[in-house]
Amino acid sequence: MPPAPDRPRPLADLPERDAAAVRGVFTDIDDTLTTDGAITPDALRALQRLADAGIPVVAITGRPMGWSEPFARDWPVAAIVAENGAVALFREHGALQVEYAQDAATRARNALRLQQAARLVLQEVPGATLARDSAGRVTDIAIDHAEFASLDDAQIARVVAVMRGQGMEATVSSIHVNGWFGSHTKLSGAEWMLRRLFGRALAAEADRWVYVGDSTNDQQMFGHFPLSVGVANLRHFASQLHTWPAYLAEGERGAGFSEVAQRLLGIR
Repeated sequence: MPPAPDRPRPLADLPERDAAAVRGVFTDIDDTLTTDGAITPDALRALQRLADAGIPVVAITGRPMGWSEPFARDWPVAAIVAENGAVALFREHGALQVEYAQDAATRARNALRLQQAARLVLQEVPGATLARDSAGRVTDIAIDHAEFASLDDAQIARVVAVMRGQGMEATVSSIHVNGWFGSHTKLSGAEWMLRRLFGRALAAEADRWVYVGDSTNDQQMFGHFPLSVGVANLRHFASQLHTWPAYLAEGERGAGFSEVAQRLLGIR
């Protein structure tokens, strides 16, 4: 697998032979599929056009299980993997299925630890507040830094440090700082869904899937997928990135995702 570039190429440079070989799309949700907190008609049309063309889309997000449930029902996606790889929601046998990366006993043991970690973050970082979607969370905690609250870089770094000091994994999205106990990640969620839904191994076909993202917490995915794409608002995090995607769309947020779909569909 080629190393991730220092700077991405324009999406228009994606070779037609590579686009034609794409078997599916993994994508972030906030500020990648959505714009100002909602999916726009062009992004929704893009999802439908990809589905109609037989190109499944799996959304992988830090958002909670409860927040993701209605979108897993209504959007034309193969699945939504919520809470950074911990919870999968997908339609099967005419009903919405919910599965977890951790067993029930592990989730129960972690529940008290998550509550304790959340209290510690709020005590240690003045101005820190839990994300408003926290009620729907099952396996993690989220601190709002840019959705309905505002934390500066020093405060965000302190939140991450407190979480990691408690033995948590911690990542920063465009809106939240997420922390959890466990080894699951966006990448493990992608591997899980390809195996669970299609019976195939991601290691054998990572170069035939596109990953689309917008923030620093997408860097693992950018580095893993040779056909990774950033929507244009990724540039807002340029000073914080160590791993760029291979390509960059001209459009921001949902418009950028629509551009990715058009590039994949336009050559078929």
